[in-house]
Amino acid sequence: MSAITTQVAKLIAAPVAILALALPFPASPALAATVGIDRSKDQKVASFGTAHIVHIAKAAEACPDDMVEVEGDYCPIVEQICSQFIKGHEKRDRCAEYRPGVRCYGKPERRHFGVDRYEFPNQRGIKPVVGVTWEESRDFCAATGKRLCKETEWTLACEGQDRLPYPYGFKRDAQACNIDRQYIAPNNDAYGDLKLRAAEIARTDQRDKSGEREGCRSQYGVHDMTGNVDEWVVNEKGTVKEAPYVSGLKGGYWGPVRNRCRPMTTDHNAWHSGYQIGFRCCGDPGLGPAQRPLMHAKGAPIKTSR
Repeated sequence: MSAITTQVAKLIAAPVAILALALPFPASPALAATVGIDRSKDQKVASFGTAHIVHIAKAAEACPDDMVEVEGDYCPIVEQICSQFIKGHEKRDRCAEYRPGVRCYGKPERRHFGVDRYEFPNQRGIKPVVGVTWEESRDFCAATGKRLCKETEWTLACEGQDRLPYPYGFKRDAQACNIDRQYIAPNNDAYGDLKLRAAEIARTDQRDKSGEREGCRSQYGVHDMTGNVDEWVVNEKGTVKEAPYVSGLKGGYWGPVRNRCRPMTTDHNAWHSGYQIGFRCCGDPGLGPAQRPLMHAKGAPIKTSR
């Protein structure tokens, strides 16, 4: 058993104070102020830290049980025709139902990757983490031997090979996924104050627990891709300094927004965070420990003894 695996076993029962030691990079004050409300009272922040570390032990597997292997053709441009918009929301591009059948324009691009089954911390029955920046999300994924999903990967995992507008089909369904909840206006001043942030997130919170809605699952078997929380992805055509940014958001959150597989928001920089923003990780399947070393957030391999 490697030293890092032994450390994982010891950390599973670690107290809340061990969070900083459990992570291979320091959590920001903003993140520390946020994650405490994302767990039941008996789990608190410790569960966030240990759930993260548990993934490190699994990172060497080709495709762990908590990930879904996706292989298929991504279409760069699709024709999805809305036959009925939600009344009064035409300009916001909120569609109630699409015509059956989708056309693909351009040459399909083959993709093969693994994607977390649920939103981070990728555990069924636990609410996903929110209030994280794109940079923090990238670093958490890197520390587990994974990475943030590319926008094209995320879209394929959501649309499936039928290139559906919603992961469950052509008709918008607020029962299938956590969408179309009544909008609660956020207090940006309260969210910006680290002392008030946790309370503000709790006030606006309408998340479901991961996997709570069995119908919110794509053809590949990936859960909660539309609605629940917005998810950071890598916009492969974006830049760091100006919009469209490399830090993209996919899927929408629980509120009355587009909540589809294809759209992406690209006007938030990499250090932006929000009360409704989370993420999930992706990885390259078929790579054992010799090919895929565990990485620190800054990109240096984590040394392990065997």
